[in-house]
Amino acid sequence: MSGSALYLGEVGHRRLRPREHRLRYRVFWLLLDLDEVDGLAARRRLFSHNRFNLISLHDRDHGDGSGAPLRAQAEAHLATSGIQIGGGPIRLLTMPRVLGYVFNPISLYFCHRPDGALAAMIYEVTSTFRERRAYVIPVAPQDQAAGQVRQRAAKTLYVSPFMGMDMEYLFRGQAPGERMALSIDGLDGEGVLIHAHMRGERRPLSDAALARAALSMPLLTLKVVAAIHWEALRLWLKGVRLTRRPRPHGEEPLTRAG
Repeated sequence: MSGSALYLGEVGHRRLRPREHRLRYRVFWLLLDLDEVDGLAARRRLFSHNRFNLISLHDRDHGDGSGAPLRAQAEAHLATSGIQIGGGPIRLLTMPRVLGYVFNPISLYFCHRPDGALAAMIYEVTSTFRERRAYVIPVAPQDQAAGQVRQRAAKTLYVSPFMGMDMEYLFRGQAPGERMALSIDGLDGEGVLIHAHMRGERRPLSDAALARAALSMPLLTLKVVAAIHWEALRLWLKGVRLTRRPRPHGEEPLTRAG
């Protein structure tokens, strides 16, 4: 299934050690074909590109924060990693701005070849410290036709004071269709420390559907930020130890988000 869409669903986290901790909250995402964004904005009253609206996508909320076109930035990441998609579609799954406010812990770029095969994923992770890292990972040849995602990446961005840096991410899921699902396991030297999932059901990206989503989940991303800090307080009250934020070193610089 191709094109842009709205996905209604939930995000869930489960921490296993040293204290078990769970959270779950309702969210919605936009799946945006980066070649269709301007056309969608021209045909929708409630969605805009790079300007204020009830629902909007601003290029400066992603990538290097410069506001440069997101397709060009994604293609540059792919080229740096030696991945060629031959002009195929790139689709961004992200929470949009709602009444001008946004925060995305993770946005996903599904990078396809012209024949529809899923060639690569870009996992764009943004921390509450306003730093951003893009994990660019090719899809294994045996998974491309089915759009399967089974990938690993070493953690390189400090995202939480309750988790150290010596960790690895395991991503599992599939390119969005009638449903969207992705799971992320965070593993340390003892095994799985945290399990997260994103699940949603597809809806048409119409003005009516956008209005219903915004009314049912008002101030979506503000709620996400509030939930992150509330759950951090709960972890601290449970006695989970804080980790030290690493000092900058001479490796690839982090992108400052916003």
